[in-house]
Amino acid sequence: MARVTVFGAGNVGATCAHVLAQRDMCDVTMIDVVEGMPQGKALDMRQSGPLQDFGVEVAGSNDYAACAVSDVIVVTAGLARKPGMDRMELLQKNVGIVAGISKAIREHAPKSVIVMVTNPLDVMAFVAKKVTGFPRERVVGMAGVLDSARFRAFIAMELGMSVVDVSAMVLGGHGDSMVPLPRYATVNGVPITELMDAAAIARLSDRTRKGGAEIVNLLKTGSAYYAPGTSAAQMCEAILKNRRHLLPCSVELNGEYGLRDVFCGVPVVLGHGGMQKVVELKLSAAELAELGKSAEGVRKGQEEVRPFLT
Repeated sequence: MARVTVFGAGNVGATCAHVLAQRDMCDVTMIDVVEGMPQGKALDMRQSGPLQDFGVEVAGSNDYAACAVSDVIVVTAGLARKPGMDRMELLQKNVGIVAGISKAIREHAPKSVIVMVTNPLDVMAFVAKKVTGFPRERVVGMAGVLDSARFRAFIAMELGMSVVDVSAMVLGGHGDSMVPLPRYATVNGVPITELMDAAAIARLSDRTRKGGAEIVNLLKTGSAYYAPGTSAAQMCEAILKNRRHLLPCSVELNGEYGLRDVFCGVPVVLGHGGMQKVVELKLSAAELAELGKSAEGVRKGQEEVRPFLT
């Protein structure tokens, strides 16, 4: 049986673990530094198995070495900003957390594929690749799957149509500079440009860029976790089952889209071994410029964290 390890047993990590368990496709281990929390959540999930018809093993641990023999490792661990903490202090602390996890992965699960979820996501994927030394195919960030799911949901809500018929693609870094591509958004093959006007498309694109913030503002405390956790689980399934899904993921680019040595969300074929291929869409000059601007924001973040990795 395949195994997925999830670092971080908070809301996002636990949601990812539970979705994977419900799909009855792999054993799952949750690792967290909080004593008892991953063990307790794992036991609770196991007890839901008889009610949801799954029998995979779900375990919890406080030992990083428990990630051994994992096929895929999802990293959700990290700190939220606290009162009085500036952005750079938060970044430094999360770099330390992700670097420590990456060292454990390098030691105990050297053949695994990493799915990065911890924010700032693209930069943390860069950290994981630098520390593990893994090839770029085996370090992928989750952002585009989540952002595209949000765009799909907003389109379906706007049109009053089934979300399962909606396809959409969002590229770029995970943040305000992400790049929704309305030209590639369809409802059962019908372009959304045939179903709504330009003003509505622009409004939904902007809502997608601010999708995470909208939820944070509604919750008051905390952030989204159902959609992020499920997005990570979908990526794990694509890898474990070699689905070869075409999904927007953050990967290190090597000349694609005119970008190099920077993590950025682009369409990739995801299957065994992680990223099997980068798909280069024919973007307009404006879309390509937006993607480049988004990538430069990530590049700046990568340069900011380099001193913390030496």
